[in-house]
Amino acid sequence: MVRSRPRVWLVAGCAAVLLWASVAQLVAVGRLLLLFGLAGDAVSSPPPTALPPPRIYKSNGYLKISCNGGLNQMRSEICDMVAVARLLNLTMVVPELDKRSFWADQSNFGDIFDVKHFIDSLRDEVHIIEQLPEKLGPRDSDIIILEMSPVSWSDEKYYLHQILPLFSKYSVIHFNKTDARLANNGISTEIQLLRCRVNFHALKFTPQIEGLGNELVHKLRAKGSFVALHLRYEMDMLAFSGCNHGLSPEEAEELKKMRYAYPWWRDKEIDSQAKRLQGLCPLTPEEASLVLKALGFQKDALIYIAAGEIYGGDRRLEPLRAAFPNLVRKVMLLNSEVLRQFQNHSSQMAALDFIVSTASDVFIPTFDGNMAKLVEGHRRFLGFRRSVVLDRRKLVELLDLYTNKTMSWDNFASSVQEAHKNCVAQPSCRRELKNRPKEEDYFYANPHECLANSTLCS
Repeated sequence: MVRSRPRVWLVAGCAAVLLWASVAQLVAVGRLLLLFGLAGDAVSSPPPTALPPPRIYKSNGYLKISCNGGLNQMRSEICDMVAVARLLNLTMVVPELDKRSFWADQSNFGDIFDVKHFIDSLRDEVHIIEQLPEKLGPRDSDIIILEMSPVSWSDEKYYLHQILPLFSKYSVIHFNKTDARLANNGISTEIQLLRCRVNFHALKFTPQIEGLGNELVHKLRAKGSFVALHLRYEMDMLAFSGCNHGLSPEEAEELKKMRYAYPWWRDKEIDSQAKRLQGLCPLTPEEASLVLKALGFQKDALIYIAAGEIYGGDRRLEPLRAAFPNLVRKVMLLNSEVLRQFQNHSSQMAALDFIVSTASDVFIPTFDGNMAKLVEGHRRFLGFRRSVVLDRRKLVELLDLYTNKTMSWDNFASSVQEAHKNCVAQPSCRRELKNRPKEEDYFYANPHECLANSTLCS
């Protein structure tokens, strides 16, 4: 079982979270039952039995979208684009998923999400079709399809004044990039609630993925309470971020070559040390082991690694496994024959990690990427389940002092605890930074409009 030393920060933090969770669950359930026709655990709750009545409206045209990025980035993009389709009174085509990125995952939308549920559950907001009508296909020379990328972090005015008029000329607009194309803030409550509805209700995993994810959770639960550690230490992340702390010169060169192999990755020459000191690099497995010990997790803690293939394999995981022998991964819990069907389908594997991470007793990400943010948001929605958001900038400073033997273990542990006494995710309002959307709090990490504390942020 996961046990922690009787530290004051842990006791106070857990008490506060439990109090808020009780209130949040009661208020959020009633609120979301009215809004979505659904409340409770997004992993295991059955869909509503009665379909909402379809919304009748004159469609202004067809919106086709191609998502880019990994599973959780695409998830947020889909939520945004449903909201845009609703705002502009468009007919939406079931999204296309990214097949060109590093993972080369050829999964279609229906391989990961329940298409029928997606269409039916949103029928009172947006008309969604599986493919364009034949009359609008490429063979029809009279139909012109506009391909474009919307401006990043745009508000409703942009879509109403810049995009909607284009449908007077084009029957179909294809958004070929959809990452971060809707602002975090300054959006009407109606649209924000729809983004949540898509995220927490409409994007339901296929029965196969959901069943396997729940099997993982049940097997872990049989062993006791557990931590989901999102160890973002895969090759693509290290190459993209340029973070090579603790790697050999040969490994650093391999990652650099990978950056140059992908022309759409903007930054090629990156100062790894400078990024790390700014807290912009994921923790290494060794650093993660030290931080977990400092936070009070005992050696017998059950830790599930929610991640893809760790760069360096088992060799890189050795320090973490030495500190926490009860380290488990998907391959250790599921039949190899069952997992074989997911090989070369990183998004489907990521869906399994998403299910386990949202259900875990504690969630700790070592990097604030898309999965970390989306899982944090889901855990808030499910009653503010305990998520520890690490201050990597402060941690790097402390880790270097300890590893350089200029700080004792006791001072290191107490400093880590002090730095994180307020880092357990609790009800709060998003931090807004005017004209700096990349630096402000992400909507999907804290969709406060959809949570029990929404009145505090109005």
